[in-house]
Amino acid sequence: MCAVRPPGHHALADRAMGFCLFGNVAVAAHYARHRHRLGRVLIVDWDVHHGNGTQALVEADADIHFVSMHQWPWYPGTGAAEDRGPHRNVWNVPMAAGHPPERYMDALTQAIEQATEAFTPDIVLISAGFDSLRGDPLGGFTLEIEHIEALTRHLVERASAWCGGRVVSALEGGYAPERVAGACVAHMRALR
Repeated sequence: MCAVRPPGHHALADRAMGFCLFGNVAVAAHYARHRHRLGRVLIVDWDVHHGNGTQALVEADADIHFVSMHQWPWYPGTGAAEDRGPHRNVWNVPMAAGHPPERYMDALTQAIEQATEAFTPDIVLISAGFDSLRGDPLGGFTLEIEHIEALTRHLVERASAWCGGRVVSALEGGYAPERVAGACVAHMRALR
């Protein structure tokens, strides 16, 4: 897990946006493909805001699949379900605020299944946005720390079957410090 600040999933190629300076996970995806010759990359973003920068930086590469679950309508106003990218390698999962946590979990895991139906990734990158937790001042999702741990375990298990367990996570948003700290510990525990 990369405990990076500022977060990165809103940053565009030519400008910073939404607290984000560099597209950390998008850069990592391209680096994995070009430097390490990994053929296919899966990015899963569960930050409460749409990863518009990540999508913009990876959607032109059909060998990178991007899944973003995010609150809708909400900042930055992008990420409609029908926005699948030029190669149909984007799975946007816009969700209203206030649903039971299981509804978010089911929607995200279903999108991951769709994104990997005929696509076996060589590495899984997680945009770990902990502003998807209940009580975050910048979002309205209701996930608890145990749900973050369960989502992480799900991806680790899938990555074990897909790519020998190659998973890299980068911290995205999260604006309730105590909640972020607890989620980071649970997330790192599940990554082991």
